[in-house]
Amino acid sequence: MSRPQCPICQRPLSHCLCSLIPDLASRTQVLLLQHPSEAGHALNTARLVALGLKTAELRVGELFDDLPEDGLENYLLFPGEGAVPLSTLASGIAPIRLIVPDGTWRKARKLLHLNPVIADLPRVALPEGLTSRYRVRKAAQPGALSTLEAVVAALNTLEGAGKFDPLLRPFEAMIDAQIEAMGADVYQRNHAERAGN
Repeated sequence: MSRPQCPICQRPLSHCLCSLIPDLASRTQVLLLQHPSEAGHALNTARLVALGLKTAELRVGELFDDLPEDGLENYLLFPGEGAVPLSTLASGIAPIRLIVPDGTWRKARKLLHLNPVIADLPRVALPEGLTSRYRVRKAAQPGALSTLEAVVAALNTLEGAGKFDPLLRPFEAMIDAQIEAMGADVYQRNHAERAGN
C-alpha cells in the first residue's frame, strides 16, 4: 500500500517539500528534457526545478522534435567535445535558453543520441571543481551534479552568484529525509565517506 502523496511535489505527504519550494524567475529560460524512467523517481530533482523556477519547463519523453521557436538561442548544458565555459555567455545582452537532459549519464546520452537536433546544439559546460551535495548518490565522475544543482550553478553563473540558491532548499530537505529514512548507521557505512563526512 502506497503512502498518500502531495499532488504538487509528489513526495509523501509526511515529507512534502512545497513550503520550501521558491517562486523564482530567471532571464534565462530552462527546458528540462527528462527520460521517462526518471519521472517517477523519488529523488526527482528536475521536478523541483520546474516547480521552483517560473522560467523552466519540464518535458518527459525520449523524442523531442519540437523545440520552442521564440527567437531565443538554445544551448545544451551537457559536457562534451566543443563545450564552451558557461561564463562566456554571462555578459550576453540577449536572454538564452538552456536545454538540460535529465536522467542517469547513460540515459541522458541516449536522449542526445535519439535527438540529433538537440545533440548538435552549441554546448556549454559548468565551471570545473563543483562538488555535488547529493550525499546519497555516487557521482559517476568528478564534478557530476544532480540536474537541480547543475541548473542552479548555471543560473548563478549567468545571472549572479547565489541568486538561485533558494532552489537548493527543497533539495537539501529531500536528501536529509532520505538519510533519516535509511538511518545514520546505513548512511555512514554506505555514503558518508563519499560525501566527505
